[in-house]
Amino acid sequence: MKTMALKSVKLPAVGQRIYRSVCGVCLCFAIYYIRGKEGIPFYSALAVLQCIQPYKESSTQMAKQRCSGTFIGAAWGFLLLLIFDWGGGIFEESVFSYLMISLFTGVVLYTTVLLNKKDTSYFSCVVFLSITVMHMGDSSPFLFVMNRVADTLIGVFMAIAVNFAHLPRKKQLDVLYVSGVDDTLLTREEKLTPYSKVELNRLLDNGMKFTLSTGRTPATLMESVRGINLKLPVIVMDGAALYDTNDNSYLLTYVLSYDQAEKIINLLNESNLNYFANVVIDDSLVIYYEKLDNLAEQGIYQKLRKNPLRNYVKRRLPQYENVVYLMVIDTTKQIKTAYENLMNQDWSGELKIRTYESNDYPGFSYMKIYNKEANREHMLKRLKAMLEMEKSVIFGSIPEQCDILIENSSKNDMVKRLKREFEPIRLFSGRSREC
Repeated sequence: MKTMALKSVKLPAVGQRIYRSVCGVCLCFAIYYIRGKEGIPFYSALAVLQCIQPYKESSTQMAKQRCSGTFIGAAWGFLLLLIFDWGGGIFEESVFSYLMISLFTGVVLYTTVLLNKKDTSYFSCVVFLSITVMHMGDSSPFLFVMNRVADTLIGVFMAIAVNFAHLPRKKQLDVLYVSGVDDTLLTREEKLTPYSKVELNRLLDNGMKFTLSTGRTPATLMESVRGINLKLPVIVMDGAALYDTNDNSYLLTYVLSYDQAEKIINLLNESNLNYFANVVIDDSLVIYYEKLDNLAEQGIYQKLRKNPLRNYVKRRLPQYENVVYLMVIDTTKQIKTAYENLMNQDWSGELKIRTYESNDYPGFSYMKIYNKEANREHMLKRLKAMLEMEKSVIFGSIPEQCDILIENSSKNDMVKRLKREFEPIRLFSGRSREC
C-alpha cells in the first residue's frame, strides 16, 4: 500500500529557475576562489538568488533594484562606520552605537523615498545593517564596504549572465503553433502548471506565433489561462468564433440565422427542453434564456453569471438576432431523444450538433448546436490568412485532430514539445511530427 501511495505522488517538475540558480551560485564560489578568497561569497550567492527571476524583464528589473539598494545602503553604512571610527572605542558595542544604527536605518529608508527608489528600501537596509552591525569597530571600513559592493555586483552580473545564456537555437518564426486547452495545456484538474505558464510566456516573448483552439467561451478560457500573455486571437466556441483577447472583441463568427435558431427553439419547446442562446452583440456575449427548470441549468447560471464577459438575459431570443450557438443541458435520455429528433429534420444538414456527458452533473448531458461551417479547421484557415502564414502545427489530445499528440498534460508535455518545435538546437534543427 505504501509503494502504491508513493507512486501516486506527483512531484513538481524541476524548472529552469532552479537549474540557473544552482549554476549562478556555483559561479559565484568559483569567482571567490579566482579572487584569492577575497570578499564574502555569501553576498554574491544571495544576490544571484534574488536576481534570477522567471522572466528576463523581471530579472533585469530586480538586478537594477539590487544595485541601487546596494549603493544606497553601502554609502550610509560607510558614513556611519567612519563616525564610529572617528569616535574611537566609545561607540564600540555600546547602547549609543545601536541607537545610531536604528536612527540611520530611518535615514536609509528616507533616502530611497527622496530618490524615488522605494522598491529598493529593503535591499538598502539589508546592506546598511550588514555593514554597520557586523563590522562595527573594523580597522578598515572602506575596504570592507568596497568588498561588500563588489560581492553584490558579482552576484548581480552572474544572475544576468546565467539568465540570458542559452544554447544556440533556431527559432521557427514562420510557423503558427496551435494548442488545445483541455487535456492538452491544462491538467486534468483544469489548471495551468507554474512551469507551463513561465515557459510559455518566455517563448511568447521570444516571438513565437501561438494561439489556442477550444470549445470554451472566451470567459471560460480566460479564467483558465490567466497569466499567459497571449498576443494572437484565439479560436473559441469550437470554431464558431475568433476572439481577440487584447481588445476583448470578436473578429469573426459563424452563426445560426434567426430563422434557423427559431426552428430549433420551437422543436426544443415541443420536447419541454430549455436553451441558452449565445449571441454576440457589440463584442459582448449575451446569453438569452427563458426558464431554468433542472438543477444543472440552475447550477450553470449561478456559477457563470457573475463573469463580466457573460451577460445573461431572461427572455426569448429577440427577433432577427443571429446565434453563435445554442446550448441545452438535460438528462442524458432527454438529450439523446432531442438529438435524434433534430437529425430527422430536413434542414439538419445546416447544423453541427455536439452532445457529451456532463462531468459536473452526473446523469446529465450537453447538446450544443452550431452553424455547419463552425469548426476549428475553418477558423484556423481564416486566422492563418489573416496573419499571412502558411505553416501550422497543432497540439491536441485527440489523434485525428492534431499534428502532435499530447497524452499527459499533467507533466507539462505540451509546453516541453512546443519548446523543442519552436526553438530546436541548431545542431539538431530537423523537426519531427508525431501523432
